[in-house]
Amino acid sequence: MATRWGICSAGKISHDFTVALKSLPPEDHQVVAVAARKLDDAQSFAKRHDIAHAHGSYEELSRDPNVVVYIGVIHPYHLKACLLFANAKKHVLCEKPLAMNTKEVREILAAAKRNNVFLMEVKTWQSGLDSFFPASVEIRRLLAQGEIGEVKVVRSEFGAPLSTVPRAMQKELGGGALLDIGIYCLQFTNMVFNGEKPESIHAEGFLFDTGVDQSVVVTLKYSKNRMAVVTCSNVVQLESDAIVGGTKGFIKVDVPAHMWCPTSLNVNGKETEYPVPEPYLPINFLLSTGMRYEAEEVRQCLLKGLKESAIMSHADSLLLAEMEDEIRRQLGVVYPKIPTEMLQSAIFRNVKYILEIMHTF
Repeated sequence: MATRWGICSAGKISHDFTVALKSLPPEDHQVVAVAARKLDDAQSFAKRHDIAHAHGSYEELSRDPNVVVYIGVIHPYHLKACLLFANAKKHVLCEKPLAMNTKEVREILAAAKRNNVFLMEVKTWQSGLDSFFPASVEIRRLLAQGEIGEVKVVRSEFGAPLSTVPRAMQKELGGGALLDIGIYCLQFTNMVFNGEKPESIHAEGFLFDTGVDQSVVVTLKYSKNRMAVVTCSNVVQLESDAIVGGTKGFIKVDVPAHMWCPTSLNVNGKETEYPVPEPYLPINFLLSTGMRYEAEEVRQCLLKGLKESAIMSHADSLLLAEMEDEIRRQLGVVYPKIPTEMLQSAIFRNVKYILEIMHTF
């Protein structure tokens, strides 16, 4: 029986996820419903993607029977959306970050456990068919087999000029480089170190006048004299690459592969390609048909009766949130709890940008 997907939001990232699903066998994955805050938006999305049911509210989608929900709304809405669908006994795949802070992540995980539903945060590097995004399969194999010796240093960076995008700069919209693009670097680091908690975190950076981070450098120290350096910025374009240095060699995700959606790896000077399928419709974000792998991971977990993925576990989401909280604490970035009416007002003021839903780079 096919996994029946309901899409929460009709923005650009939801479009790309739906396109990615269409690259999988229809007997395994079907998109049967979409919901938006406005029925017209949901109907337009449904028409473009040939989806049977369009809902004018997320609450309506929560009552749609037998759907697994993909949540593609902006960051500050993740808590509310996850609680809505978990409490409606719906399995959930939520875009990253799972929530705005550790407290919210704990609340979401508790709701999933209480309602006995599956929940997973999107993790580009470790989601997928045959358990992983294809390039990360190879990285984990290389690390497990000691091909580059003992890992000593990990470096990753991601930068894009987003200072003209209100969504990337305003607190009430979950702005800031760390939550938007730096999270990929932290995910990459956690993958390499297999979910190990760093012994120390040191963060330096600069803030916009709005109080959210614009450029950040983070040094993470691990046991056995290992370390990682993460750089993220939403004011400048960086090469957005990554390297894992070991005592016997290196693994590099280089331009134009891009560390957040890699299609090639350079291992000790030898490069190998890992292409993703071509989309059947134009997509908004680079190589986002790779999102098919996280969808297949959800399906495989559900077929096994699992309530979380070993690849992107609840513990992984919690560790990621804890690291982000500590980095923001050191930088002085605080996201206040925003009343619903204030968030809605901010969304209406910036509708041109909010429809992007995720990254613009």
